[in-house]
Amino acid sequence: MAAKKSPSFAQAADGEAMAARLASGGVFGGGEEERFDRIFRPGTLDEFVGQEQHKQNLRVYVEAARRRKEPLDHILLCGPPGLGKTTLAHILAKEMGAELFVTSGPAVEHKGVLTGLLTRVARADILFIDEIHRLSATVEEALYPAIEDFRIDVMMGDGAYAESIQLDIKPFTLVGATTRTGLLTKPLQERFGVTLRLDFYPVSDLERIVSRSAKLLEIPCDKDGARALAERARGTPRIANRLVRRVRDFAQVEGSGNIDRKIVDIACDRLGIDHAGLDEMDRRLLMILIEHYDGGPVGVETIAAALAEPRDTIEDVYEPYLLQQGYLGRTPRGRIATKKAYEHLGQTPPSKGSNQGSLF
Repeated sequence: MAAKKSPSFAQAADGEAMAARLASGGVFGGGEEERFDRIFRPGTLDEFVGQEQHKQNLRVYVEAARRRKEPLDHILLCGPPGLGKTTLAHILAKEMGAELFVTSGPAVEHKGVLTGLLTRVARADILFIDEIHRLSATVEEALYPAIEDFRIDVMMGDGAYAESIQLDIKPFTLVGATTRTGLLTKPLQERFGVTLRLDFYPVSDLERIVSRSAKLLEIPCDKDGARALAERARGTPRIANRLVRRVRDFAQVEGSGNIDRKIVDIACDRLGIDHAGLDEMDRRLLMILIEHYDGGPVGVETIAAALAEPRDTIEDVYEPYLLQQGYLGRTPRGRIATKKAYEHLGQTPPSKGSNQGSLF
């Protein structure tokens, strides 16, 4: 069923664009992004590739809710951008035969916007709030009775004649998504019955995603080509899909029309993406640590200033994959470049007597 967006959804475009950064300095962006997301987006849990344990559990929750003829319990989806949080919200709505209402934390600017959303939902519908950690404290407090008791408090009148009345709403499911679990307040976290943390995808799962996306785009892609793309996708389906689109361009213009390892190597070299999926900004971050600060430790604010990027972008977009792959270390004193980072960039690691010795 088609999702509905709140009128204020576009006002959160800055946060969404930041979260949707992809490899190679933004060359994959553009106005057609949402259209391709719809093309690639799986419609059922069976079509969704990866996150197998979470899928198995979600099947149980959905079936149990159907049998009881109740809404799903509230669900919190956590993890870096591009791993499928929004896709899972769409799938859950479809599996439940419910309508999906989509908004984001920054778009729910005040209690009136939240009230407008909650009064539109029917029984068992799903309200998806992306970047839920960015809700204001006032809106978050207004959300509590809605998700616990399915009621909202509405102020009627002005000044001395104002009074608060309780308005019942239909039982619904809140699905929240966040890239920053640590910024969620404990009271909000505790109100979710299910919390799922999405992990980076293994290359084998990304191969399946690449092959499926190439088929949807009607371009041949052999196993080696799919593998080469999967290895460069940073464990992220969104990046894998965007790479398929860009490599398709090179295959059709400068190749044989097929996606194979050779054209993937050519395209990724032109796009500045190396064999490990690191792009220019990743390498710049690591080189700043190595060349300017002897490998660290360096505070995240210093790194953000050196890259001319907001701190949130560093923590939400760049760091997760570099940390997970072991190129970057996080210490109480700041970030450091690891031995793996030195070797990847062809640099000489520091001696064991340096301030990083324990990590080398």
